[in-house]
Amino acid sequence: MLTFLYYSENDMSNEYFPTAVGAAPAGRSIPAAIAKPYGLKSEVLSFWEILGQSVANIAPTGTPTVVIPLVFATAGNGTWLAYAIALVGILFVASSINQFAKRSASPGSIYTYIATGLGPTWALVIGWSLLIAYIGCASSVTTGFTNYANVFLKTVSGHELNPVVWIAISVLGAWYVAFKDIKLSTRLMLTLEFASVALILIVIVLTLARTGFRIDAAQFSLKGVTPANLLLGLVLAIFSFTGFESATALGAEAKRPLYNIPRVVLQSAIIVGLLFIIASYSEVLGFIGNSVTLDKSDAPLHVLATVGGVPFLGPLIDLGAVVSFFACVLASINAGARILFFLGRHGVFHSSVGDAHQANKTPHNALTVSAIVAFVPAAVLSLRGFGQFDIYGWIGTVATFGFIVAYIAVSIAAPVYLSRLKELRPKDIVVAVLAVIFGGIALVGSVYPVPAPPLSYLPYIYLGLLLAGVLWILYLKFFTPAVHAGIVRDVADINDRYSHGGSV
Repeated sequence: MLTFLYYSENDMSNEYFPTAVGAAPAGRSIPAAIAKPYGLKSEVLSFWEILGQSVANIAPTGTPTVVIPLVFATAGNGTWLAYAIALVGILFVASSINQFAKRSASPGSIYTYIATGLGPTWALVIGWSLLIAYIGCASSVTTGFTNYANVFLKTVSGHELNPVVWIAISVLGAWYVAFKDIKLSTRLMLTLEFASVALILIVIVLTLARTGFRIDAAQFSLKGVTPANLLLGLVLAIFSFTGFESATALGAEAKRPLYNIPRVVLQSAIIVGLLFIIASYSEVLGFIGNSVTLDKSDAPLHVLATVGGVPFLGPLIDLGAVVSFFACVLASINAGARILFFLGRHGVFHSSVGDAHQANKTPHNALTVSAIVAFVPAAVLSLRGFGQFDIYGWIGTVATFGFIVAYIAVSIAAPVYLSRLKELRPKDIVVAVLAVIFGGIALVGSVYPVPAPPLSYLPYIYLGLLLAGVLWILYLKFFTPAVHAGIVRDVADINDRYSHGGSV
């Protein structure tokens, strides 16, 4: 679908893109819109606050409570290996992303990086894919929030609320926090995630202690695991990592962005990746002999808490899962809104979504649109009577396709960009090739062998959404060429800002 798109030589000419950092085109000045970043707060977020964005978008609490059981449903005893493979592949992608993140920063995230490396047409395609990814992720995790909110509520009161009510609460709450202040958003996300992860680590350690820290031969020998099932599990394992790069969307608001953002991108992936591998191994081990299998449990950490001898922590972990999923909804809407905000400024959508709130200095209109779009699919599917975990998996898989396509594209763009800067090294090519292979394997594994419905429909849903965006992009390319020219100028101005000694 993407192969027929192209960019002109003028899009990639040195008139717009400097040939080396520190060597801006003669006569180019930095516009006020770039020097004063877009009406958003400028350089206010510390390393830890930026880390809060990426960690919350990954939702490390959500993986042990929801995603690991879904991965186990396909990968079985190979669940830990699916996460190990996903971590290695994500690190290759992180290396490619950081080739851009250490040289320039903006709210455009990977969208801006693709424009720099491959030109505006590809940037618009990937920007659209990222919108599907981030907003789809927000929609998906509202159902994780809903499931654990009802589990906790039933534990303490014996009652439950209609899922749509919880979905609305999560989206409205996230929208309000994101609307008010980015510092409030990031600090809240970091606090919530660290507290809930601490509880999970306690349960994991106690579970391993009670089982004697023994080696589970079935897991290490991959008993009953087939390559096809491992590939299907890998797609969902990758979903556990998606959003690790979302700190790049805070480029205009981060302190020392060229230093802090690359650190966050790499460290967030490593930290949560190790957590996921240990948690998946522990959960599979802890469910041995349990009457309900891991993939059928709606509260797997309750079982681990019982195995670990601390059943009283079960409700606290449920509450931790609730706040973690809320933090992920918030982080996803924050990141998605900034992509939408940037696209609005470039004329791809109505210019109002590119406006920033005068008092709060947040992309308020883009946040509102993102929140509404995130609410609709989860609410509609819930009203149709589908289970919350099913909805989580379906929408999450579609969102994962959006992330994987963006990761493949940025891995291709990185060596092209480095070559233009005359900084390309053999190891950069190797890393980029491995990242593309990783993404390609995940995509192929999701469609072949053909999974059972409704999983078999999900790639086509993503392709349909992507095609809708591509058609609009082609319309803009041929009938509104000023959009492409504006993207080229804006990205060049961003790069110029940092080549002139911008904040690092």
